[in-house]
Amino acid sequence: MSIVVTGATGHLGRLVIGALLERGVPAASVAAVVRDKAKAADLAERGVELRVADYDRPETLAGAFEAGDRVLLVSGNAVGQRVPQHTAVITAAKAAGVAQLAYTGLLGGPDADFVLADEHKATERAILDSGLPYTFLRNGWYTENYTENLAPVLAHGAVVANAGEGRVASAARADYAAAAAVVLTEDGHLGKAYELSGDTAWSLAEYAAEVARQTGRDIAYDDVPAETHHGILTGAGVPGPFASILVDVDAAIARGRLAGTSGDLSRLIGRPTTPLAETVAAALRSR
Repeated sequence: MSIVVTGATGHLGRLVIGALLERGVPAASVAAVVRDKAKAADLAERGVELRVADYDRPETLAGAFEAGDRVLLVSGNAVGQRVPQHTAVITAAKAAGVAQLAYTGLLGGPDADFVLADEHKATERAILDSGLPYTFLRNGWYTENYTENLAPVLAHGAVVANAGEGRVASAARADYAAAAAVVLTEDGHLGKAYELSGDTAWSLAEYAAEVARQTGRDIAYDDVPAETHHGILTGAGVPGPFASILVDVDAAIARGRLAGTSGDLSRLIGRPTTPLAETVAAALRSR
C-alpha cells in the first residue's frame, strides 16, 4: 500500500509530499503521479516512487494506482477540461481498488454558486457515484493567489478587483497541504467533507493596507465594476474566458462565498492557519 499524490510536481502536490515525509511516512511508501519524470527528479532523489501518467491520457492511468493505495486527487488546473480528466482518475482508482480517494475541491462544495465551482461539484458527484471510499477537502482560497501576483500591485500602487467589501478566509497553500497529509495518514476521515479555510477572513482593502505597511508604499484598493476589471485583465494578457472566471470569483467574494471560517483546517493541522501578514512577508522576501 502506498500513499499516492497526483499532480505531484505542482505547487500543492509537492507540498503534500513534503508534509507526508515530515509526518514520518517512509519515502518508499509515497508515490508521485507525474507526467514528466524529469520534473520530479528531486522527488525521486528523496526516495519517492514515480508513476508516470497523464490526466488527458486515460490509458496511462491504469498503472498509477494499486489495490489498497490511499490516493490524493489534486484537481487539475485546466479549467473547462477537469471533469473528463478527473473522471479518468476516478475510473482508474476504482478499477485498482484503492482504499481512499481524497479530492481537493472548493469551499462550499455543492452550495458554491460560482462558475469555478462547477467542475469541482461535478467531480464530487462522480466520486460519490463511483462508490469509492472518499474524503473531500474543500479548499478555500490560497493566500498565494494574491501574493504571487504582487508585481502589478507594486507597479501600479493598487489592488484592483470587483469584490466590493467581501472578505476572504484564505490560508497558505502549505496549510492545505498539511491537512491533506493528515487525512491520508490518519484513520477516521473516510466519508467526510471538510470545509477548509483560514482562521481569519480579510478584505481586499485590508490586504492592500498590509502590503502598504510592509513595503512602505502607498497601496490602494481599487474596487471597480466587473466589466472594467474584465477589460483590465484581458488588457494584461489574461485570456477572455479565464478573465471572466476571475471576475465571477470576485463577485462571489462580494457575496461572502469565500469568507467562511469553519475551523476545520486549523483543527486538522493542529495549529492556527498561517496569517495573511506572514504570507505577504514571505512573498516580498522572495522577490
